Amino acid sequence: MAKSVGILTAGGDSPGLNAALRAIGRTAQDVYGMHVIGFLDGFRGLMQNRTMRLEGSILSGILTQGGTILGTSRDKPHRMPVGGKELDMTDVMVDTYKLHNLDALVCLGGGGTQKSAHRLMKKGLNIITLPKTIDNDVARTDTTFGFDTALGVATEAIDRLHSTAHSHHRIIVVETMGHNAGWLALGAGIAGGADVVLIPEILYDINVVAEAITRRRSSGKPFSIVAVSEGARSLDDAEEPEDGAAAKRFAEAHIEPDSWQYTPLTHTMRLARQLEDLTGLESRVTILGHLQRGGAPSAYDRLLATRLGSACVELINRDVYGVLVASRGEGSEPVPLEEVAGHRKTIPPEHAWIASARNVGTCLGD
Repeated sequence: MAKSVGILTAGGDSPGLNAALRAIGRTAQDVYGMHVIGFLDGFRGLMQNRTMRLEGSILSGILTQGGTILGTSRDKPHRMPVGGKELDMTDVMVDTYKLHNLDALVCLGGGGTQKSAHRLMKKGLNIITLPKTIDNDVARTDTTFGFDTALGVATEAIDRLHSTAHSHHRIIVVETMGHNAGWLALGAGIAGGADVVLIPEILYDINVVAEAITRRRSSGKPFSIVAVSEGARSLDDAEEPEDGAAAKRFAEAHIEPDSWQYTPLTHTMRLARQLEDLTGLESRVTILGHLQRGGAPSAYDRLLATRLGSACVELINRDVYGVLVASRGEGSEPVPLEEVAGHRKTIPPEHAWIASARNVGTCLGD
């Protein structure tokens, strides 16, 4: 009998999701004769049994579209908001899976999605995941789809900010996404020629950063571009308990903690003020935010999502489950979910990008 496959997209939206859905849907139906349904809005749709048939007409024309035609959410199976409470709805999702007589459930997402999918796997479901996130921090895969597109957006932003920084003799602080991993800030910083790059993996000393900018001014370059990951931390932040550091940031920004939703913004504003005080140069902040996640996927992300989506269906046809379809060079490799869920791919200190940044004179704050 033909196999039945369910698909959902969870977590933040990311360029390449629709390309992956198209690849899975077309390969499953046209090559293997499988039936494919999508669950709307991530794990919440799986809980509520809200579906969409992923047939030819639905999949047509979505390759170049950003976002996800299935919709997404950050709801988790074991902490699902229901009636003002957070409830464990894992068993309800298992029932939905069985109701549709699914042979496999494909979950497209980042680190949180990998953990949620692993929970469902431990409940006995046949699970396969694909690595999606602009942060590029999913463990055991060379890269994630969405990253290349976001990297291009962030690089172009830095390119454009060079002219205004130069014209006004300013420090421009550009914040990229990346709470726990600095792939975007480092990659865009190198590609865009940023003078300073600050990432979560390397604690920075604000005085070292200020000295680097001051040296540039002394050498006849009265402007600087600082690319900072939203999760970057200074030595002062690291020395304080997290609660104390957060309270300090709230106080400096004159913001009530209960109303605060985006702590890294306070950090970036504080960084800009400190650099202005220490260097005497006017500072401005640009928060790229969700611009990095929007728009059409790059050619590379379309290729990557198509490769991984097609490989995913081949694994389903072979009854290979409980794995992440990881990118390996120009191919793919199934990696056990146990080795992915709960782990994060950060930038190792010996990584070639870090060495390259130092070689061209980029200050990393240490």
